[in-house]
Amino acid sequence: MNLLIMGPPGAGKGTQAETLAKELQITNISTGDMFREAIREGTEMGKKAKEYMDMGELVPDSVVVGITRERLSQSDCARGFLLDGFPRTVVQAEALEETLETMGLTLNGVINIAVPREKLLERLTGRRICRACGASYHIRYNKPEVEDKCNDCSGDLYQRSDDNEVVVNNRLDIYESKTQPLIDYYARRDLLKNINGDQEIKKVLADILASLSK
Repeated sequence: MNLLIMGPPGAGKGTQAETLAKELQITNISTGDMFREAIREGTEMGKKAKEYMDMGELVPDSVVVGITRERLSQSDCARGFLLDGFPRTVVQAEALEETLETMGLTLNGVINIAVPREKLLERLTGRRICRACGASYHIRYNKPEVEDKCNDCSGDLYQRSDDNEVVVNNRLDIYESKTQPLIDYYARRDLLKNINGDQEIKKVLADILASLSK
């Protein structure tokens, strides 16, 4: 089974991707890991990507798609794959579709984990980090035993600057504006599986699996 997974910051996409890949016995591929691996191994496309990155330029879609093709050609993807973080635009989605066709592959579904914005804000702005050891807490879901103090080292807890409401709202605005055309693209192809991410982790996974069996 060949899948894509999408979801805004705070939706739990990474957790679901890891668990789903194990459940389906397919390979979980995050874009970041894919890039790092291609550059580390010095593949043809990895070298091209590094050239652009060393110049401080954006890696063009043709190279990103090339790296994706290299990764999907590896033996561990023979039973299927779960792409996380790519494509990000309709142009990339069209290029991916063409690439898969040349490889004799097709997508079986695109999972879109949806969570109400107020819940995303609650999840993302509630995080607190220990200044001393870096341990992570949440003011609602993973409270420290003593307010604003780390359980492990008694260090002070703080909110990262990129976890404040203004920054988080901006991140969500950017995600929505960039992702909606992609959601529409896959909906038109009858591949989109909208999943309610505002549930227990196990229930979200169950809903994903149920949507793939339809």
